Amino acid sequence: MSGTLGIEFGSTRIKACLVADDDPSTILATGAHDWENQFIDGVWTYSLDDVWSGLQSAYADLVTNLGAAPTEFTAIGVSAMMHGYLAFDKSGELLVPFRTWRNTSTGDAAAELTGLFGVNIPLRWSIAHLQQAVRDAEAHVPRIHSVTTLAGYVHEKLSGRRVLGVGDASGMFPIDPATRDYDADFLARYDRLVEGSTLPAPLRELLPEVLVAGEAGGQLTTAGAAMLDPSGALQPGAVFCPPEGDAGTGMVATNAIAPRTGNVSAGTSIFAMVVLEHPLQHAHHELDVVTTPAGDPVAMVHCNNGASELAAWVGMFQRFAAASGAPLDADAVYGTLFDEALRAEPDAGVLLAYNHLAGEPIAGLTEGRPLFVRTPDSRFTLANAMRAQLYGVFGTLSLGMRVLADEGVRLDRMYAHGGMFRTAGVAQRFLAGALNAPVAVSETAAEGGAWGVAVLAAFAASRASTGSVSDSELAAYLDEQVFGEVEPAVADPDPEDVAGFAAYLARYRSGLDIERAAIAALNPSPLERTSR
Repeated sequence: MSGTLGIEFGSTRIKACLVADDDPSTILATGAHDWENQFIDGVWTYSLDDVWSGLQSAYADLVTNLGAAPTEFTAIGVSAMMHGYLAFDKSGELLVPFRTWRNTSTGDAAAELTGLFGVNIPLRWSIAHLQQAVRDAEAHVPRIHSVTTLAGYVHEKLSGRRVLGVGDASGMFPIDPATRDYDADFLARYDRLVEGSTLPAPLRELLPEVLVAGEAGGQLTTAGAAMLDPSGALQPGAVFCPPEGDAGTGMVATNAIAPRTGNVSAGTSIFAMVVLEHPLQHAHHELDVVTTPAGDPVAMVHCNNGASELAAWVGMFQRFAAASGAPLDADAVYGTLFDEALRAEPDAGVLLAYNHLAGEPIAGLTEGRPLFVRTPDSRFTLANAMRAQLYGVFGTLSLGMRVLADEGVRLDRMYAHGGMFRTAGVAQRFLAGALNAPVAVSETAAEGGAWGVAVLAAFAASRASTGSVSDSELAAYLDEQVFGEVEPAVADPDPEDVAGFAAYLARYRSGLDIERAAIAALNPSPLERTSR
């Protein structure tokens, strides 16, 4: 037995997903490893040691669940959190700790580049991190030989090729939709901007080569096989698809790559991807333009804070259940609390929940201060409190989505994936109310990008002998080979939920001043800065 392997580095879990070669919709086994970012010296980061120990742990878990150690795979795909900054010298040594998408220290560079290009360059993009390092004359800049993303780094170690899927590359530097490559004019503008700096080479030489879905991204090397499976059972030779970002693999996992469709991915962060029929008329700081894995333009609403604060509340209630002598596992606690939220008032009883553990650029917040707020006349019940927490996950996302609606972008359907959608019909229903659009969830929603990149790897393997790949082939492959028999559960927006969330969001927007005051008044202690 071979199969096709998908690997994804999410914010809190590293997942491995094995699918059948002849039917990528069939999941043969999964494995997972929990991990967490650290806030060290003012930087959100993960260590590279944790990358590899976590990957090996997730792979070992998959082998255990499969019941046999694979000796080969037909194809492999790697996906990971988009954006951020991984800079290496000529010998492949990391120059500074991995700076993830969660960092908001690149404001000056992002503003400078947005003005230079005339398109929004968010704080989390790789080029913003690089330019901030150049502006600050950081000591490592003259030694930079390459810059990549987490997916690109892992892929290169496993395959020996320094490449990136166009979707992930579009979070490093703007992509020209005509060439499906880095925008040549913008590259030239950037090189002129940094002329005379200590940056040692033209930008294109520092960035990975861009590939589109269906192109071969290399093969598993002997060294790569040993890094993935230290037992020695796994042999080299598997074909790789281009490494992709979690946004692109989420789009594949939900079959949301056609115009007027989109998807919402909820984890540590939450973001929406909407495939565009037409270019945006204006630049907005709430929106950035990335691409599908096939290279088609997508409007992205990315929020640094997703379901982590909700998970903390669930953890508190799980501990209460254990302390009371009636312990429950996490899924049972989620299910109980989510079901209770269905009994709440549509506006959450005039309660407010802010999930901001980190800075939130869309909301204009430089740091995070999670808050739960009520007035004396709020209806403080468990049902309302949980609905407020669920609404809070979608709060900042909704601010960005309303900017997109004002641009005239219309949606036929949104697809959702991520662990919070495992409890059927709750988060999905509230998201439909928040977006005022139908929201679909499939049975593979919880597997997310690990399954999505396994599908991309199967697609690359199926095209290995065909040469060039057209942008329509991926859509046809998904429709015919993956989703042909899939009937997702669809939640249409309930008018009461739409009105209730609109009232909640109006208070949420006004209450952002409370968040700003909390940032000014409450500073994390040194212990908190290094332990999160």
